[in-house]
Amino acid sequence: MSWLDDHWLDILGWGGSALLVFSLLQARVLRFRALNLVACVILVAFNSILGIWPMVAMNIVLAVINVWFIVRLLDERHDEAVFEVLEVGSDDEYLRHLLRIHGADILRFQPDFVWDPAEDGGHAYVVLRGDEAVGVVLLRADGEVARVQLDYVTPRYRDFSPGEFVWRRSGLLQGSGVRRVVTPPGMVDAYYDRLGFRREGDSYVLQLD
Repeated sequence: MSWLDDHWLDILGWGGSALLVFSLLQARVLRFRALNLVACVILVAFNSILGIWPMVAMNIVLAVINVWFIVRLLDERHDEAVFEVLEVGSDDEYLRHLLRIHGADILRFQPDFVWDPAEDGGHAYVVLRGDEAVGVVLLRADGEVARVQLDYVTPRYRDFSPGEFVWRRSGLLQGSGVRRVVTPPGMVDAYYDRLGFRREGDSYVLQLD
């Protein structure tokens, strides 16, 4: 018999435990739930084989809880009743606070990002889930054309696309005289395709009726 045949049960147990610990290190709420669910299923199998029924019961309960949260998160993912868009001033103190505390993370994805609140044509939107800020969208308008300066998602909700609620509620933009939204060149994000943007060269463009 091979070494694997002799130690597969140990590998199963250690692997499930390692995955459980790894899941707790995840900042993304949906990824945490998914990994934790897989770990619980592995540990249910491991403890069932050993006949450790209290641990089996505990992991079954945790798995059910994870499934419930995952279904809820996926159901709410595109729900306008769950996410709210708050338009704020370009120099709003709360906006400054968000940009400051997430500054390092923003620069990881957009090293050239600069937001000057004194510059004309600035439009700022904060996307909220309850009282928690989950996204920031910043635009710079020149006449009827607004260029996306930032479409940022906080780490906990990086498996979501809260910026979509700004684009869905086109009245927010039209009320400011914007008729055309253009993303920065080279932006790679399939979620724009689902919201009426079309590809033009290296950018995505949304035409507002």
